[in-house]
Amino acid sequence: MQRQLNTLYATTDGAWLHQDGANIVLEVEREVRARVPVHMLQSVVCIGRISVSPQLMGFCAEQGITICYLTPSGKFLARVEGPVSGNVLLRREQYRRTDDPSRCSDIVRNILVGKIYNQRAVLARGWRDHGDSLSDAPAFQSSLKRLKRIRQALFDHSAADVLRGHEGEAAQAYFSALPQLIRSTAHAFRFDGRNRRPPRDATNALLSLLYTLLTHDCRSALETVGLDPAVGFLHRDRPGRPSLALDLAEELRSVLADRLALSLINRMQVTERDFRKLDNGAVLLSDEARKTVITAYQERKKEEVLHAFIGEKISIGLIPHIQAQLLARHLRGDLDAYPPLLWK
Repeated sequence: MQRQLNTLYATTDGAWLHQDGANIVLEVEREVRARVPVHMLQSVVCIGRISVSPQLMGFCAEQGITICYLTPSGKFLARVEGPVSGNVLLRREQYRRTDDPSRCSDIVRNILVGKIYNQRAVLARGWRDHGDSLSDAPAFQSSLKRLKRIRQALFDHSAADVLRGHEGEAAQAYFSALPQLIRSTAHAFRFDGRNRRPPRDATNALLSLLYTLLTHDCRSALETVGLDPAVGFLHRDRPGRPSLALDLAEELRSVLADRLALSLINRMQVTERDFRKLDNGAVLLSDEARKTVITAYQERKKEEVLHAFIGEKISIGLIPHIQAQLLARHLRGDLDAYPPLLWK
């Protein structure tokens, strides 16, 4: 089993990251705030106005540690990494598969099976916990039944574009029911559906940040096993977009990001005061709230779950790596199909 490596998040504006021997040092106003041995790290994420020394960039590239830059709202800006050491034969098979409509659609279907199954699992958990107090229980139940029908309908079609259409229908059913699981009465957390670029309410701002963190982890996992994160199956190729990382994140978003967002809101770990609205309508988290979210995300990754396919208990933080390995094994011909994560 692969050892779970950590991600160093730098979130304080004006922070300075530099190298000191085999350590990464974080300073704020000339005061050392953290010192982390590089052997413990897989990546560094800089959120906001963070400076990194050229020496540290080169050192991280040599050590296989990626440096990722995000805006304060969690939007991806840039990524610094060393030479890619992936298996060229594996990548060639990945490219051939994405260009073959019939073989591509099999992977698309299984990704969507996992995504819709996990979306329904989140709603079903909410029904068990809050079924008696939901504002519109019949509509909520209707969404549960609709998601089940859509998942079953995936096996009636083989064209990838038709399967992608089912994904859109499932997203509409899921996000129409999700607001009933938000227990906070604060107006800032009123959720009328997904919006982004920029997020225009507090809930979407929270989801956008968590989705960005999850996609970063998925991209790192794919690169670790030798796959090209830019060439996907569900998401088609687009310059600058990590399509395969987004594919992998799709089946994990509801259980790893959406459930965490609901917990943060319902437990009042983030409140209306933690968000600010800009003149252009964008809503951003405060620096302190962003730290709270990142800390909760990292703690969530330490929890253990039983992975149904491999039959082992693993930490949640290893799930992207396990799924990336399973996808690579399928592309190599070791598995007949890609087994998506089905949350129990």
